[in-house]
Amino acid sequence: MQNAPHTPGDARPLTVSIDPRLTERVPGYVLGLIAVPAIDVVGTGAGPDAVDTGARLTAAEDALHAAGPGTAEVSALPAIAAWREAYRVVGVNPNKYPCAAESVLRRVAKGARLPRINSLVDLCNAVSLASRLPVASCDVGSLQGALEVRPAHGAEVFTPLGSPGTTEHPEPGEVIYADERGRAHSRRWNWRQGDVVRTDAGRRRLLLTVEAAHEGGRAEVEEALARLAAALTALEGLGAAPGHPLLLDRAVPAGDPFAPHRAVLPGDPFATASAAAR
Repeated sequence: MQNAPHTPGDARPLTVSIDPRLTERVPGYVLGLIAVPAIDVVGTGAGPDAVDTGARLTAAEDALHAAGPGTAEVSALPAIAAWREAYRVVGVNPNKYPCAAESVLRRVAKGARLPRINSLVDLCNAVSLASRLPVASCDVGSLQGALEVRPAHGAEVFTPLGSPGTTEHPEPGEVIYADERGRAHSRRWNWRQGDVVRTDAGRRRLLLTVEAAHEGGRAEVEEALARLAAALTALEGLGAAPGHPLLLDRAVPAGDPFAPHRAVLPGDPFATASAAAR
């Protein structure tokens, strides 16, 4: 069952924030965001834009196949090793619940290919494989007000991906993405995405996320965001008009990626990337 297509409301604010308890425990945590107020997401093979994102994903898979890392080498990658430690710090066993990036890297490192879902999910998976960072597309059409990355109270309601008729509750203290309505949109940080925010084909209002947990990861998040922004700008057939990327961390823990007139700071690397992509 797919999320129903909707007419995105460009002007609706959505403040995204990081709970300070999280960055106290994982000080290197960086959350990169790109708002896409309106985009026509197309299914696999449905037009040249889907072919383009599918080709990007194939190229990323081929590069990893050529590098030939084993399971132990994937776990030892600096970005992945930092996520494994971050999970341990917040009480999650990374062997049982690996972060999203480790999951896709391990699968492809074994010689497999990822399933082709649609233009946006395929693009995010391609950038995740290339950057070694968790990258996700979230349909935020039903969200308004605020979205917070924080420890769970335990009463939040989570709907598992692909099971819209099923609900469960996160464990108290578990890191989740939570909205104002008491809904959790992830489990164990970024191990699993919820069904409410999954990206389906159709006209969508999306929030793209890139995360890092290692010291110095900000530059890698910036690079991944620039790749996403350039790809979205190039996919003219999808009607995308991505917003200016926003980075949140310990120093800047909150912001609205959908704000229409967010200032571009001098020396901002995204200004150059966006101009080059046009």
